[in-house]
Amino acid sequence: MKYGMNLLLWSGEVTDELLPVCEQLKSAGYDGVELPMFNIDLDYSAIGKKLDDIGLARTAVTIRGEEDNPISPDASVRAKGIELTKRTLDCCAAAGVETLVGPYHSAIGVFSGAGPTEDEWKWGVQSMRAVAEHAGNVGVKLGVEALNRFECYFLNCHADSARFVREVDHPACGMMYDTFHSNIEEKGIKDAVKVGGDKLYHVHISENDRGTPGEGHVRWEENFDAIAEMGYDGWMVIEAFGLALPEIAAATKIWRRMFKDEITLATEGLKFMKNEVEKRK
Repeated sequence: MKYGMNLLLWSGEVTDELLPVCEQLKSAGYDGVELPMFNIDLDYSAIGKKLDDIGLARTAVTIRGEEDNPISPDASVRAKGIELTKRTLDCCAAAGVETLVGPYHSAIGVFSGAGPTEDEWKWGVQSMRAVAEHAGNVGVKLGVEALNRFECYFLNCHADSARFVREVDHPACGMMYDTFHSNIEEKGIKDAVKVGGDKLYHVHISENDRGTPGEGHVRWEENFDAIAEMGYDGWMVIEAFGLALPEIAAATKIWRRMFKDEITLATEGLKFMKNEVEKRK
């Protein structure tokens, strides 16, 4: 297993000011970090070199919004979404990122008042297939993320993600599993973990309150049992959110502090993940 920490706990973009945090994460025992990729005008090649010097591998996360929605009825909006995700993949390649994860299948926080239509599903698959072809060309994998019903309406459970990536039908395109969204949407944890099969490319470990993993009521035994039974041995990344960045706090609906401090969350969360994985060897 490779263990990572999502840097969104500290910032919405990677700058030199974040490098001391990365050094702390390396010292704590992390294998890598998950880079927020919202600003695609940064020098990601330089960022990658600095993280190489620290000894941290990389995954990354991005999103799409209303103005670049890959399932929009407006073809020009869909095209913009495809183009921006392709440019993000170029940034990933420059930074040495292995997998780009996130809900870039549709616009986050945008709702129609109903579930996805047949046309929206078709547009989503077509958009993601174009993205997947580019991902394959630049050597980056895709980990498509389902979100709970309060954050999007296109992919809400992991069976949705599995069906979606299989219809995209490209080797670069897989799905990710997230314990936070699963805790809200899934009826059976083991089925939710296992539904991806060979298309499960990434795992997010996130507590029910977005705080320190292991300190809430996520059904951790079932989650780690299913991950072990699958033989999954890829990236396992903590995704937690706090108050450090107002725009992230607003987007994730975090109004109160859920943990002592960021580095303690990261350190204790890493111990928790490693202990749970080790118990199942």
